Amino acid sequence: MKPFSIAGIQMRISASTPNVEAMKLKLDILMNLYPWVDMVMFSELCAYGPLTANAQPVPGTFEQEMCAMAAKHGIWLLPGSIFEKRGDKIYNTATVIDPEGSVVTRYSKMFPFYPYEVGVTGGNEFCVFDIPEVGRFGVSICYDMWIPETTRTLAVMGAEVILHPTLTGTIDRDIELSIARASAATNQCYFFDINGLDSGGSGKSIVCGPEGRIIYQADVNEEFIPIEINLEKVRRSRELGVLRLGQPMKSFRDRPVEFDVYAPGRKHPALESLGPLIKPQRVQELGELQIKDEHRAHEFPKNIVSSFRPPSEHIE
Repeated sequence: MKPFSIAGIQMRISASTPNVEAMKLKLDILMNLYPWVDMVMFSELCAYGPLTANAQPVPGTFEQEMCAMAAKHGIWLLPGSIFEKRGDKIYNTATVIDPEGSVVTRYSKMFPFYPYEVGVTGGNEFCVFDIPEVGRFGVSICYDMWIPETTRTLAVMGAEVILHPTLTGTIDRDIELSIARASAATNQCYFFDINGLDSGGSGKSIVCGPEGRIIYQADVNEEFIPIEINLEKVRRSRELGVLRLGQPMKSFRDRPVEFDVYAPGRKHPALESLGPLIKPQRVQELGELQIKDEHRAHEFPKNIVSSFRPPSEHIE
């Protein structure tokens, strides 16, 4: 099997100025230090930060610049994601570029972080692509992994490595680290979760192997994370089991039941009773959710600014 190496770049992100030139510099430095790396990935919304006001067309100038960088270094490149202007809508879109500098595929985040990532439309197509003589890769973004069906679908589509750029600067980052490990184990795949810093997140990028073990976890400073993967481990895990024990992919394949909770049009009282998808408000003394305007309780708030707050008070 052909050796293959992936490097994540965890870097500081500004919400007020573009980060594109900094990305290019980081990529040049990384490839000088680690010329053996085959693929590089950045964090979610790395290029222009977490404000929808900075949305760009796709294809556009940024994608062209990244194609040139991929060709310059002869690498596969996933330059994080950007907010994409598409008609009258905004998507959170990542591009996959091959070593010749050509766009192989694009993926738009299926599950924007509602009710915080307001004004962003979710995509509806899963993303897998093949690297010749290596294997099949899948792409998901940030909050997607909180909906485990997204990761499972990529694995069922054959993904042996899931590339997962993220932007998390909130106190639930430790929970996400657990989800990353669980996603790798239950889908018996490599999982690369690359976060940013400052307005791009709180770091702690993590790379997990097909048995859910941590291969590397970054700290809260800028880091290059070069990892050589062995896809034979994925194939052996899926054939023989996680630690030669559970075989979740085979068990899913051979399941004795259909999951009728997914049947189109099916109503689920337990879900319907949860209330609207809105930001929590202050609670009353008895612990009940205070919704100031009950008439709007079952519709999405329309007066929220169409961007989510940068995850850090520090903005460069």
